[in-house]
Amino acid sequence: MRQKELRIALVCYGGVSLAVYMHGVTRELWHLARASRDFHSGKRPDSGVDQVYVDLLAAIEDDCELRLRVIPDIMSGASAGGINAVFLAQAIYSGQSLDPLTDLWLEVADVDELIDPEAKLRWRGGKFWAQPLATWLLGRPGTEIAEQVAPETREKVRRKVSHLIRGRWFEPPFSGLGFSKLLERAFTAMADAPVETPLLPADHPLDLFVTTTDFHGYLELLRLNSPPVVEDTEHRLPIAMRRKVPETGGHDLANPLELVFAARATASFPGAFPPLRVEEIERLAQDSGRSWETQDEFLDAIMPIHVMRGDTGNVSLIDGSVLVNKPFAGAMAALRGKPAQREVDRRLVYVDPRPDRFSTRDERVKHDVGFFSAIFGSLSTIPREQPIRDNLEQLEEQSREAERMQRIVASLRPEVERAVERLFGRTLFLDRPTPKRLKAWRQKAQQAAAEQAGYAFHSYAQAKFSGIVSRLARLAYEAAPSLHLPDPLAIEDVVREELYRRGLTSLVDGSGGATQAAIAFFREHDIGFRIRRLRSLARRLARDWDADPDISDAALEQGRDAIYSILALYFEKEALTSLGEDFGGVAQHVLGNPGNLLDTIEAKRLLIETDDRAEEMLAEALETMPADLKRRMLFAYLGFPFYDVATLPLLRNEGLTEFDPVKVDRISPDDARSIREGGTRATLRGIEFYNFGAFFSRSYRENDYLWGRLHGAERMIDLVCSTLDKPPKDASLRTFKRRAFLAILDEEDASKRCAQSLLDGIRAEVLDRMP
Repeated sequence: MRQKELRIALVCYGGVSLAVYMHGVTRELWHLARASRDFHSGKRPDSGVDQVYVDLLAAIEDDCELRLRVIPDIMSGASAGGINAVFLAQAIYSGQSLDPLTDLWLEVADVDELIDPEAKLRWRGGKFWAQPLATWLLGRPGTEIAEQVAPETREKVRRKVSHLIRGRWFEPPFSGLGFSKLLERAFTAMADAPVETPLLPADHPLDLFVTTTDFHGYLELLRLNSPPVVEDTEHRLPIAMRRKVPETGGHDLANPLELVFAARATASFPGAFPPLRVEEIERLAQDSGRSWETQDEFLDAIMPIHVMRGDTGNVSLIDGSVLVNKPFAGAMAALRGKPAQREVDRRLVYVDPRPDRFSTRDERVKHDVGFFSAIFGSLSTIPREQPIRDNLEQLEEQSREAERMQRIVASLRPEVERAVERLFGRTLFLDRPTPKRLKAWRQKAQQAAAEQAGYAFHSYAQAKFSGIVSRLARLAYEAAPSLHLPDPLAIEDVVREELYRRGLTSLVDGSGGATQAAIAFFREHDIGFRIRRLRSLARRLARDWDADPDISDAALEQGRDAIYSILALYFEKEALTSLGEDFGGVAQHVLGNPGNLLDTIEAKRLLIETDDRAEEMLAEALETMPADLKRRMLFAYLGFPFYDVATLPLLRNEGLTEFDPVKVDRISPDDARSIREGGTRATLRGIEFYNFGAFFSRSYRENDYLWGRLHGAERMIDLVCSTLDKPPKDASLRTFKRRAFLAILDEEDASKRCAQSLLDGIRAEVLDRMP
């Protein structure tokens, strides 16, 4: 049975009250991940919609002979979307329920609940002298409320906005500490609910990335030509976490106070909430009885410059969407270092609740800029509507580069296989590939590739050398943030000088091959070559790469399992965590003692010994392969040095550890029209009053949450089916979507979270559109 992982990197925008819709979408991703976990473990699903997803995965296995697992392993968010990212990451990592976050959005995300007690009107006639101003702003014809808010809720919105205007002036109306307490209670409720096993395989890394904005900023070093180094103010302050998933549930992704910190900071909307300061979380720790033993470590990780200067108490963090509302860069950076145990279909999925801000160009031109639109537009709407083209074009270019490399390798293959055959003779394939023989054959092939490359080997050797030095310097740079360097270049310089002292001034000898010193260095530190070689073997085992009807799918799948098991040996050693807790101290002194850094990494990684184990595992795998497949694998393994010499100098990005290109998918109301046409304007109510609408009405929140689930379910099914080589029939797809819609409505009906009239109305639409 062919196996594949659908890996999802999720990006959640800031969208003010449209975050309620995004929560509905992320909840469906949570349900799909639970169903995938249950399908592979044989556990009976706990909910009706989970059962629909399980049945979908089972149908794919039966009809397509593909065993698919869904792995949402990267969460990136900004502003209120960052709250969704934080809670989803915790639920996936811990196996806890996402229900408490649903309750938080529906019950508490209201201006009446969030307002600071000190900002509330003490009596109905409070600030009566401000009433004329409130009446004039909110009641006159042509105001934003008259134009932007539905008639049935205008009075409620007027009342709540009037209270805000007449409440505390020149200070944020909402309580920062109160908001933090609400978030902390939600995490507590998650921990108190029944816990299941994590939703990802054990030891798989889960990444969380949220954006925040340092209001005062901090000075960073910036390299120029003249002067060589200057100081520049930086206001972006992202919070990133990477953890390996445990085998059992109930473990926190981080200290809950740090999760609250991340969620509160990224959603600290300017003017509505006071900026987040560290003392607020310290007070939350006292009031909640939680301990924060990792406070120093956490602050050093997210704001090392402030820690160095001793001014963390003065840092004021405001909404992450002020500078980075669409955090694609964090998700793209998290793609680095992801291990692979089987074939991977990598997706970057972003949630955009309102892709069409204006229906027509004429509407955009005629739309007057009013009192609130000028304020909210500058603070909220305009930053959130900045295009994502730059990020997606960068990702597309990386994907095209991966595809170009695949085409180059395919075109080189006939010549490389002839070179391998000339080097070893036809009798190679008659010999039993023992570990000893594999090692000897590998060394012979690498030497021949170097000598036959001519002058091209010089550029190849320099590319290898520079890439290794760069990666070693990056490891030290990440392990020692207290060095406060602008970049790893200074570390690269001292490491390179140390290697020159060790005899690596020249990498190529008189015969055209590598010098003995270079060979030793590459064997001790070139982990990238090992991973590239094994990825190429995995790719040669893919059916779409080189179809051969005489080789069974079972043999290919068994071979892939073996290759990915070998890859895991090197993936474990690639990460910074593999170097031990004391590596930070070694990195701290790298500028004065780079030799110790090199020796420590060599001693910790033990790549040469790992090579011996890898070749034992490869020999065992080759022993069980059919003759044609074994021949193919030996050609790929021994021919890889020839491919690498030709392609490595062309690569501009070695960062993607997954072999295939990354595909981008969007989830929005415009992409999910099975139930109702019209997209965002026909389904969502939170778009009213400049996307603040759902914060003024529980019925609006229920509406947007429910449509988020329904649209999320539709797009989850689309995503799963898009991984198939041949898409399913439309009738089958509609059947699964109809089942998912009705299961969601049944669940919400049982939970009593949403109004019965809303559920009944949408159910009637489902039955009418999808009888």
